[in-house]
Amino acid sequence: MHNLLLPRCILPLASSLMILPISLVQAAAPSAAGSDKDAGSLKPLHGQPSFVFSTKEVEVAVTQLGAHMAPVTFFRDSKHPVQPYHISPWQDEPPAAMPAPVLVPLRGDFFCLPFGGNSDSLDGEKHPPHGEIVGAPWTFVGKRSSGDVTTLSLAFTPTARKGRINKELSLVSGHNVLYSSHTIEGFAGRTPLGHHATLAMPEKEGSVRIATSPFSFGMTCPGMFSEPSQREYQSLLPGAKWTDLSKVPAAWKNAPDADLSRLPSRQGFADLVQINSQSWEQTGGPAWTTATYSDAGYVWFSLKDQSVLRSTVFWIENHGRHGHPWNGRNNCLGLEDVTAHFADGLVPSTRDNVLTREGVPTTVELTAAKPTMVNYIQGVARIPEGFENVQSLEFKPGEVTFVSTTGKRVTAPVRHEFLKTGKL
Repeated sequence: MHNLLLPRCILPLASSLMILPISLVQAAAPSAAGSDKDAGSLKPLHGQPSFVFSTKEVEVAVTQLGAHMAPVTFFRDSKHPVQPYHISPWQDEPPAAMPAPVLVPLRGDFFCLPFGGNSDSLDGEKHPPHGEIVGAPWTFVGKRSSGDVTTLSLAFTPTARKGRINKELSLVSGHNVLYSSHTIEGFAGRTPLGHHATLAMPEKEGSVRIATSPFSFGMTCPGMFSEPSQREYQSLLPGAKWTDLSKVPAAWKNAPDADLSRLPSRQGFADLVQINSQSWEQTGGPAWTTATYSDAGYVWFSLKDQSVLRSTVFWIENHGRHGHPWNGRNNCLGLEDVTAHFADGLVPSTRDNVLTREGVPTTVELTAAKPTMVNYIQGVARIPEGFENVQSLEFKPGEVTFVSTTGKRVTAPVRHEFLKTGKL
């Protein structure tokens, strides 16, 4: 998490945020409603009551509080199941006060609206970091199955701005893929939004290889992301602009460039960067991000419609925050597909900023008259020995082929057409 994690690309961690005891937040959560006995009931997982649904291949847990998605088990029917998502290290500890509501259930992927720290009010409108939706209870709507598709539906009604967010998470039999759709009704106005997918990282340096579809440029957070006065430290040069993940300027004079295609690295630091995806027309398909875990034999991937989610924010957290609740123990990688100005929130994203001056939109225009749909895909594919890293993706009807830098090819069933149609 950023800002809250917090990108100081925005605000001080403790001074501007409410202190919320985990126990009080959980106590405020109403029990889920719904007639589906299995999906509507709650199961305690890593400190949070969660909705759980599954297919033969995949099991998904979603916290009632904030709708954070983890653990997710792919290839659950195999000898080597995969759980790629991060669960914050304090989840199984006794309840303690947290600097922001989002930190209470912090794990996996969650949808943010407005995305970012939201330290400032806009026309009297004030949102917590990443929005109310990431730290308050969601309502169970139902679970349904149609053909080979199983869908869990949840809903949230915010108070800071009038509207409703409907969440649908779908699994397809035979696929190690999660299809998500968020329909935003109301909530009118320009707003940063996006997904906050957060992956678990091993301690072995450089053991995870990162690749993306073509991007116009990348930029390191122009503000102070990690604040030394809060015992937080960053290693990348603020505001640096670059075009190669493997050549990102370091903060110190004459220091070698950082290679963000090989992670984890630079232990003891927490950094934030953003890349701005080339258009569907330029690339001939969806924008994508991959994280290849060669030692574990899999690649995690995300697919997005870059006309909706314009950029990807990298939250690179490698034991770089030493205040509560991080305490120097958090090691994760956020690969967050968004339309936003880094993790700064509503006000910086709606104003003229360094990205909009480069032609990169940092808000989505939401209208009361027409719902906005954000479709997204995440999944896992097995890879052979020697795969190393992804070089490109090839899209054919109902499938995606991952082509490696060593020439190896892996094809997986993925209904990528869902990104445009919203239908499975």
